[in-house]
Order: sequence, then C-alpha cells, then structure tokens
Amino acid sequence: MKTITRSLLLVLALLAGIHQTFAQNTRFFRLAGPATTKITTFQTDGSLVWTNGRAGTNYTVQTLTALPGQSNWVSYVQIPITNRINTNQIVDFNPPAGMTLIPFGRFTLGDTLDGETDAVPVSVTVSAFYMEVNLVSYSQWQSVYVWATNHGYGFDHAGAGKVANYPVQTVNWYDGVKWSNARSQQAGLPPVYYTNAALTAVYTNGDVDAVYVNWAATGYRLPTEAEWEKAARGGLSGLRFPWGNTISETNANYDGNTTGFAYDLGPSGFNATYATGDYPYTSPGGSFPANGYGLNDMAGNVWEWCWDWHGPAYIAGSDPRGVSSGSYRVLRGGDWYYYADYARCANRGYYGPSTATDHDGFRCVRSK
Repeated sequence: MKTITRSLLLVLALLAGIHQTFAQNTRFFRLAGPATTKITTFQTDGSLVWTNGRAGTNYTVQTLTALPGQSNWVSYVQIPITNRINTNQIVDFNPPAGMTLIPFGRFTLGDTLDGETDAVPVSVTVSAFYMEVNLVSYSQWQSVYVWATNHGYGFDHAGAGKVANYPVQTVNWYDGVKWSNARSQQAGLPPVYYTNAALTAVYTNGDVDAVYVNWAATGYRLPTEAEWEKAARGGLSGLRFPWGNTISETNANYDGNTTGFAYDLGPSGFNATYATGDYPYTSPGGSFPANGYGLNDMAGNVWEWCWDWHGPAYIAGSDPRGVSSGSYRVLRGGDWYYYADYARCANRGYYGPSTATDHDGFRCVRSK
C-alpha cells in the first residue's frame, strides 16, 4: 500500500494572475509514494520540484477540488522515479489555445475488466503532450479545409457536421492526417507528416500508408493509441470509463442498453437529448462533464482516429506507436450510435483507413 508522504497542498487559484482558468477551477495536489518526500518549489510553469524520491519506484500525484475532503483524493498522474531530486510539470497555465497538458507519466494501458483479448494490460510511459479539450468541430474543420484546398491539399471527403459547434464526422484517417498538416501550416507550425524518410515532402495528397512522422515537430497530429488512452483515463487507473465503472446518459452520448450490460445504468435507447424520434445524432463539445484532465467526450459522441495500425496486442515501454504496418487504423472512444461497451477506455475500435462514416471524427494533439 502506498504511504501518503508529506503533502504540500497547491491551490492553483492563487495563480489566477497567470491563467484565469484556474481561478474558476481550484485544484489541490499532493504526492503519495513509498518514502517521505519534500516539495521545495511550485514553479510558475506548473512544475513541482521535490526531493527524496526513491529511484526505481513510482510516485503518484493526487488531486481534489475542495477541502475538506481528505478521503476524496484521486490519482492525477503516476511518475516513475530515477533521481532523488525531481522536477515534474503537472499543469500548464498557458497551453496552446483550446488544449490542455497531459503530463508525463506511467499508466497501465488496457484492462481485464471485460475480457478484451487485444487489450491485455501493459505498463507504458508517455511523454508530456497537449491534447484538444474538444473534438474537432465542423466549423474548425471547414476553416482549415478551405485554406488547405486553396493551398494544394486534396481530401477524400469534405467532412460533415450537424452544425458549426458539433464535431466533424464522415472523415477517414487520411483526411485527418492531411488536415492536421494543413492546420499546422496555416498556423505557421512545422507539419508532422511526410511522404519521404528525409521529412522534406509534406503529406498533402492521396491515400498514403507509408507516412513518415517527425515526432519532434510541434505541429498538430493524431494521438497515438497510448496517448489517447492515457488522456481518456484522466489520471484514474483500471476503471471502465473516464469517470468510473458505470455509465448513464448523463455521462456521454451513446446508445443505452441496460439489459445487455450490467454497468450501463441507461436508460436504454439513444440519448433523448440528442435524438429526434428514433434518429440520434452527435452532441456539441462540453455537453457532459469533463474527465480528470479537463477533456470532453473521451467516451461516446464520435469515434476518434488514432495514429496506430491495429495490432493483436499492445506494445509496452516508452511512447509506443503501434505496429509498423497493418490493414486497419485504430479508433477510440465509441460514438452516439453504439452501446456502452464501445465507450470503455480499453475498447479498441478499428477500420480501414479509407473508411468514413457519420460515426467517425478526431481530435488533435501536439508534442510538447
């Protein structure tokens, strides 16, 4: 059992002068681990500096939103330790617009709750990165799409969406990758995807499977599967959904089935708020409570394209990026049309990269 170490409670609202968001969302943090530690500094960039870390072990940053609440601490990020003195950024007060920091840390990718044969758990360490709080909206898509098609880009699909602030859908994997490159160039950022190993030919056209990636580039890209699941879990460990082990229509936009799944509290049927009769549809970003990292719609609404080819098992280690080739690309998160089992954190959807349906969208990340 982990011992709660010397706790320095960090009231982030005190730093509201740096970033207004935290004036409205107070968070308290503390460290838990196998040995007593001392937090020496909380830096203005959101980093903890602390000493007496025991090499070869893990420490957990825990959080809560209000005091008193000593029994309500939840995990925020697990940090593998190699040094006695450590500096770990746990929040970013000035992230890229519309994004939030997913801090460096270790987590268990996959789970055994529901017998997934292709999601056998492995330990993974993921570098810090930024992820969009919301799915790419239809208006976002259109803005970049118009710019891109006027600058030599070609897409398989024009994309679709219910209205401007609803997620874009009916885009395939190739569309998402090329759109991410176009978004980077439009914003003056280095693109991530190329069609040659020298990383000189930006991927702009065609359905290319042998895409070369500049992982160090700070432009927009699709998340890896490991990045997506780490972000979806929001710091929690081993749970079925981003918030816990049960689901209801107050948590996500999905098709309820209380007789098929004991963990589905329903009600059965499509979410009534986002359906006209028997015809369901997507929901605007932010319609449901965010997860522990402040991300919306990490379960339900639309499937999210990831970088990885689908493989029969996970790859453990640091920053895994999936198998080198395959027939299907991974999607995560479930959608408005499917049952709760597809909305689980460990569920691995997959389609051929040329597939585009009104269930499929994406969100971007950026390397830090």
